[in-house]
Amino acid sequence: MASALGRAHRAIVSDAPARRILVVDDHEVVHWGFRLLLGSQPWVERCLAARNGEQALELARRYDPHVALVDLFVGEESGAEICMRLREISPMTRVLLISGAGRISAAAAREAGASGFVSKEWSGDEVARAVHDVGLGMTVFPPASETPVTPLSPREREILELIASGATNREIGESLHLSPHTVKEHASSLFRKLKVRNRAEAVQRAQRLGLLA
Repeated sequence: MASALGRAHRAIVSDAPARRILVVDDHEVVHWGFRLLLGSQPWVERCLAARNGEQALELARRYDPHVALVDLFVGEESGAEICMRLREISPMTRVLLISGAGRISAAAAREAGASGFVSKEWSGDEVARAVHDVGLGMTVFPPASETPVTPLSPREREILELIASGATNREIGESLHLSPHTVKEHASSLFRKLKVRNRAEAVQRAQRLGLLA
């Protein structure tokens, strides 16, 4: 992240009014990097920093930011959920989701109320441009590139949804009228398709791919 931000050398010239930017991430180096990157832009009035969802909501109420740059995973919190909550209390705030380890589909991001998604692997210039464009009312969604090798079957999708809800194999079996052994076989199949090792990784990857409601 720091190296990507370090490659930002050009300030974006803009005729738009100065913008207040809110950065929501649980890593100190990310806050430092974005203050350095965005603080050098002539169109940024102020760069605020929150390390969790509650801080983000408090700052949104107080400062009414124009753009919120929200990490896809803020500690144990979902960036998509933080996005929805921000949009509820500050409808004029446009949200740009960002991540260094995963992706979210454009459809899932839009459903959460986001106006775009960028990767921390992008250069500083590209991230600054994305924040600028979202602040002007545009959307920034790169082409989808991360998809399961094999589509999940309807049954596997049902089981995935129940896994995400925290249900055990026995509870899933009772809900779908399947034996625990059959549930385990379906779960193993979807793990292989998603290229993950366990339930937690399956849920995280499915969220990034927009497979979960």
